[in-house]
Parts: sequence; C-alpha cells; structure tokens
Amino acid sequence: MKYFNLNKFFLWAGTVILLFFSSIVSVANAAETPASLSQLIQEAMQNNPQIIAARNRWLAEKYVIPQSQSLPDPKIEFGYIKMSGNDPMDVDPRREQMYGVSQEVPYPGKLMTRGKMAALDTKRMKAEYCATCLMVNAQLKRMYYELYFVNKSIAIFQKNQILLEKMAKSAETNYSVGRAPQQDVFRAQTEISRILMRLVMLEQERDSLQANINRLLNRPLDISITTPSLLCITPLSIDLTHFYCLVERQAPLLWAQQKNVEKGNQAIKLSKMDYFPDVEIEAGKLRDTEMKTQGYQVLLSATVPLYFASKQNNEVRESLARYNVDVEDFYSIHRDLLFQVKNAFLLAQRSSQLIQLIQHTIIPQATLTFSSALANYGVGKVDFLTLLNSLLTLQENELELQNEIVKHEKAVAQLEKITGVTL
Repeated sequence: MKYFNLNKFFLWAGTVILLFFSSIVSVANAAETPASLSQLIQEAMQNNPQIIAARNRWLAEKYVIPQSQSLPDPKIEFGYIKMSGNDPMDVDPRREQMYGVSQEVPYPGKLMTRGKMAALDTKRMKAEYCATCLMVNAQLKRMYYELYFVNKSIAIFQKNQILLEKMAKSAETNYSVGRAPQQDVFRAQTEISRILMRLVMLEQERDSLQANINRLLNRPLDISITTPSLLCITPLSIDLTHFYCLVERQAPLLWAQQKNVEKGNQAIKLSKMDYFPDVEIEAGKLRDTEMKTQGYQVLLSATVPLYFASKQNNEVRESLARYNVDVEDFYSIHRDLLFQVKNAFLLAQRSSQLIQLIQHTIIPQATLTFSSALANYGVGKVDFLTLLNSLLTLQENELELQNEIVKHEKAVAQLEKITGVTL
C-alpha cells in the first residue's frame, strides 16, 4: 500500500509540474497586436457615438469659415411718400416712390480676422476629434486587457480547482487510513469553496466588461467577446525624451489648446478693430408720380464708436483676459501631459522588469516548491498546510504575472493616447 501511494504521488507531481510550466507563457518577444483587438478598434472607429459626434463637430466647423468671411446680407428697400398740397399757395401735392438696396461693409480686416478665427476653430475641432479617437481606443484597450486578465484568472482558478479536488481526495484517503488529520480535508474543501466564490465574482466581472466593450462599439450588450490565450507584450523602443518631443509636436490635446491660444490672439485684434467705424452704402431710385420726375440717391452712413469707454475698451480687456486664460490652460495641459507620459513610461518599465522576474525566476521557483511539497506530502514528510500554502503561493504568482502584463499594456495604451502614435 505504501509503495502504491508513493508511485501515485510521484506521477501526480510530474503531471503538475508539466501543467504549471505549460501555463507559463513566453511574452517577451511578441510584437504583434492580437487580431481581435485590431478588429474591435476598427469597429469602434466606425460605430462609436463619441467618435461620430466629434467627426460631425469637426465637419460643422468647416462650414463656418465661408460664413464668417462673407459680407452681411444686403437689404432691399421700398418706400412711398404722400404729402398733401398747400391749396392757398397753389402747391401741388407730393407723391414719391422709392426703391433701392443697401449693403453694410465692416471695417477692412474684420472679415479676414473672423475667417482666421473660424479656421482656427476648425483646426481645434480636428484635434479634438483625434483626441476623441485616441481616448476611445485607449478605453477599449484597457477594457480588453482587463477582460483578458479576468479570463486568465478564471483559467488559473479552474486549473487549481482540479488540483485541489485531487488534493482533497488524497487528504480523505490519508485521513481514512489515519495518516492525516481531518482538518486537512476541511482545509482543502474550504479552498475549493473560496475558488468557487472567486469564480462567481470573476464571471460577473467578465460579463460587465463585455457589456462595456459592446457599449463602446455601439452594439448589443450581450455579444460575447473572446480574448487570446496569449497576450503580447508591446516593446518600448522609444526613450522618455523622445516621448516628450512627441508631446510637444503632436499631442492632440496640446494642439487643440494651442489653437485656442491663437484664436484668442485673433480675438484681441478683432476687438481693437471695433474702435473703427463700419459703413453702410445705400443706393436707390426716386420717382415723383405727380410731377412725372425721377432721380437717384446715394447714402453713406457709418457707425460712431461713441461709447468706447464702456464698450470697446472693455471688449479689448475681455479679449486680453480670455487670451491669458487660454495661455495658462496651455501651460497647465502641457505640464499635465508631460507628467502623464513620464508616469506611464515608468509604469511600463516597472511592469516589464517585474514580468521578467516573475516569469523566469519566481514562478519556476514556486513551481519547484509546490512539486517538492507535493512529493514530500505523499511520503508523509510535509503536512497538508505546507502543500496548500505552496499551491496558493504559485497561484498568486501566476495571477501577478498576468496582472503585470495587463498593467504594461495599459501603460502603453496611455502613452499612445497622449502622444497619438501607435507603438
């Protein structure tokens, strides 16, 4: 009986070692995004409501440019004058018809400045559209990576559930022959119940993540989404200084705020032009129906900035204040983006180092510890608690490996969102 148990446990130990080493994925040399994620990103670009709305806002701003550069609509005028004659003085009554057209002409340069402001608004909306695309893609990637981690966690717990059930049966066998206390059986059953509890929580989290991804894709929430069994690690071949340069050169959020600053500068110029008058030109034809005479009239009127002390002066001050706000917002966004880039870069570096350490050192050591405890438990050299702790330690290390992989990819997604590049 003793010889049979020993062989059984050694065979079991070999099987467990093979299972655990086969579950350790090689993720360091991967360089390709999973095809399913690429398809989801493409679908989001086409169907996401936020992206569609941002695109339409950008297109709408394009149509503002010709409107802002156009003259005000001309006015068509028609009038009729009737005046009674002075009979004692034998003056004929007067009846006149008048019709003509008038056109308001803003001060030279105003229309051009308004056109520049509208063009800057269009560029800002384009930058905001790009930022919206990057934001949605980053959200989608984060949810996809979280879904991957949940699925990997479920797989790890299900595998350990099978091992714990085998361990529980062995503990029951040893207890029946008096080689182990009954509490070993209870501990094994408790851990199985805890795994079942965590599986329930993970399944709920998986369903929620799938629904959230479907929401971003603007499709029914109950569509199932699969994740790969192997998540590729994106290598960071760009140093931090280059990321800083990318922020300066092409970060959509910073670019959008820069257009706000340029628009504010044009608004100051426009407000100063209000000190000068706008003119209105009117031309018309007159016809006296009684005297059978006709003629023409031309009128020229101009606005007088009489109340410049309370109107134009304050308009200029308002434009200057808004410009200063835009400048400070620009510097604030710039510093914030630089911090986010550095923070994400450092997180990616840390996760990359931890992945190498956990994958190539800690998990192999924990696997050997568990297999040794398993073999020694079969011959009575190790108690059940030691065996259980070694299994839970290995489980925790496997979960930590997948968690660090997900953290690394989330940090990369954050870098892509800020800089607008695909890594």
